[in-house]
Amino acid sequence: MLRYLDAGESHGKGMAVIVEGMPYGVPVTPSRIERELARRRLGYGRGARMSLEKDAVEIFSGVRDGRTLGSPVCLLVMNAERERWKEVMAVEGEGVGEPLTAPRPGHADLAGALKYGTYDLRDILERSSARETVGRVCAGALAKALLECLGIGVFSHVVSVGKVSARGKRKAPGLEDIRGADADPMRCLDPEASARMVKEVDSAREEGDSLGGTFEVVAYGLPAGLGSHVHWDRRLDARLAAAVMGIQAVKGVEIGEGFRLAKLRGSQAGDVIRYRRGRGFYRLTNRSGGLEGGMTTGEPLVLRGAMKPIPTLASPLHTVDVVSKEKVRAAVERSDVCAVPAAAVIAESVVAMVLADALLEKLGGDSLEEIRERLDRVRQVQRDF
Repeated sequence: MLRYLDAGESHGKGMAVIVEGMPYGVPVTPSRIERELARRRLGYGRGARMSLEKDAVEIFSGVRDGRTLGSPVCLLVMNAERERWKEVMAVEGEGVGEPLTAPRPGHADLAGALKYGTYDLRDILERSSARETVGRVCAGALAKALLECLGIGVFSHVVSVGKVSARGKRKAPGLEDIRGADADPMRCLDPEASARMVKEVDSAREEGDSLGGTFEVVAYGLPAGLGSHVHWDRRLDARLAAAVMGIQAVKGVEIGEGFRLAKLRGSQAGDVIRYRRGRGFYRLTNRSGGLEGGMTTGEPLVLRGAMKPIPTLASPLHTVDVVSKEKVRAAVERSDVCAVPAAAVIAESVVAMVLADALLEKLGGDSLEEIRERLDRVRQVQRDF
């Protein structure tokens, strides 16, 4: 129902994304999308490129008078350093500069070189770079605009960086609390833990190292019944996990209490169901993270991702040159010490796309007003069920 395709390289002319399936009448402006892209640059521990990229958005098609037209929306974001790299990334002729031949452990460099048979690793790393997530954040901004019009919000916060974890129970934060995550340098809701995270980042930077961590995405206001139980690829938990797992450096995803549930007995793991007239069915706890049988339950959707340390290091690891086959130091590209806060924002974007797609799948409709009416009806039926 809702899909997107993006294109572009890290040091090419820019990034382009086409979003198909957006209904008619959703409020969209360049400034709204740019705010989301600015959030992608947040977080203590980001590299120098974050201060260079301003990520101005040009809406090329699909929007008129600040509203979507129902036709494909095309967005363009030009790279700030495109002129500096235009010869290296030239479309025609031979690019200038020496080819990169020292693959970085943990990156796509060597696997991509073996896949395509290239000895210049720039052919791989330009697209595998996390700069590519600009397209996903642009698409997610459109999805979030649609969801917000329907009373659904998608937010995120950082749970841990390195060995430092936020305090508190494994319970999703309240809506007002999570709204304030961007004000913290680590996008963490625990100020004391955030201060220790900053120190961890400083220590890693001094040692030429990097840090990973975990983040949480929470969606509020979802009706029950999005997704499906009938086929594996229609289950919403599978679709969400795939979307988040597709973010660079993410190596693990859990929904609700995830792996902790494997340690519990069934009597401790379930969410007891209650009913109240005017509210309908609800659960006393939300260990399942708002998903049961591949479908939303009506409780907040809670999803966590684990991001490994960024493998580009100021003090690079040893590797093997793909041409000489000699032991060398890995190539060094400008990078971050810690990008967990940014990964959380990107995860918001892809989660929003999956949820918006699932919502349109259930409700149908060509315009925002039509969809809003159908959702109001669904919510009323579920309250009175």
